[in-house]
Amino acid sequence: MIRYLKTFIVAARLESFSGAGTKLGLTQSAVSMQVRRLEDELNCELFTRVGKSVSLSDHGKQLLRTSEEIVRLFESMKGQTDVAATRGKIEIGAISTVQLGLLPAALAYFRQAFPLVEVNVVPGTSVQLMSQFDSNDLSLAVMIRPALKINRGLRWTTVISETYVAIAPLTTRETSIKVLLSSHPFLRYSRRSYGGQLVDRYLKRARLHVNETMELDEPMVIMEMVKKGLGVAIIPYELVSGTSNKKLRVLPLEDRGFLREIGILQKITSAPNAAVATLIECIARAASEKASSAAKNLAADFARGTG
Repeated sequence: MIRYLKTFIVAARLESFSGAGTKLGLTQSAVSMQVRRLEDELNCELFTRVGKSVSLSDHGKQLLRTSEEIVRLFESMKGQTDVAATRGKIEIGAISTVQLGLLPAALAYFRQAFPLVEVNVVPGTSVQLMSQFDSNDLSLAVMIRPALKINRGLRWTTVISETYVAIAPLTTRETSIKVLLSSHPFLRYSRRSYGGQLVDRYLKRARLHVNETMELDEPMVIMEMVKKGLGVAIIPYELVSGTSNKKLRVLPLEDRGFLREIGILQKITSAPNAAVATLIECIARAASEKASSAAKNLAADFARGTG
């Protein structure tokens, strides 16, 4: 109906259906049809028609100003929607490695596009974030891909695949993963997390024996423990890329090792949110840059760790 009101206003100002059609990119018959439908809805004649000429009727004169006000208010509502898209709040869940490794760069990019949108980062393990996501507490969750099938109505976007490696103190000398793990205390990535479950499955598949002494939720904490000489561990390489040669040894896993997928979990909605879509793009961009940097360091770190 707004479209018909706009056509009526132009035709009224020009007092010509053909002139209105030229201005609106419509045929004269299309303008005439829209005006006729509007007249049917309002149950009155808006124009007096004499041959090919038209002029506003008394009803048309009365309704012209009201029509202009309705269109003005409608355009104002559209403007408010555009402004709302640049404001608001996004609740994003993120595991600790994402908070440290991806979000700083991603949010720096995002802030350039949406400086007024508030971003609240909710920390947690992937299991915890999945639970909060199910409770509608989060707009997005950046986490390890769950082992379970993604439910209908949700979308998973992988942004980075991280290679798992063995890490050991600089004082160790073993080059065989089997000997390394059996000779030193093992700091286990918690099996309560998706990432730790991947480590557990690898150890069982490769039939590797470990001397477990600690089980920790955070791989960043595990890395610090290894640096202090408290044991050896298996964690994602991206956490140690670029600093490993100074603080610890990095060794490739035998039997082809394994990866973990870091990605974004979101609900599929009928009304796309421009700010959320942009944030996802920024996270993907930061992940791509991080993966490229890690790939350059991986071979060199393996050479130092096994040399």
